Amino acid sequence: MSCPMCGKPMVKAYRPFCSRRCADLDLAKWFNGSYAAPSTDPDDIEAAIEAAEAAADTPPKPH
Repeated sequence: MSCPMCGKPMVKAYRPFCSRRCADLDLAKWFNGSYAAPSTDPDDIEAAIEAAEAAADTPPKPH
């Protein structure tokens, strides 16, 4: 089996990846939403619009 990120041979300690670096790169893709599946559910769309409007109405917090 090869690493899904770079194609090098898999290392058992990082299965299915070849290294900690490739495992971390994959985790980063999960965190930034690269693996997200788009939704066409109208309820999801409405919730996203409401959240965006609420965020726009909220004044920024001072640091």
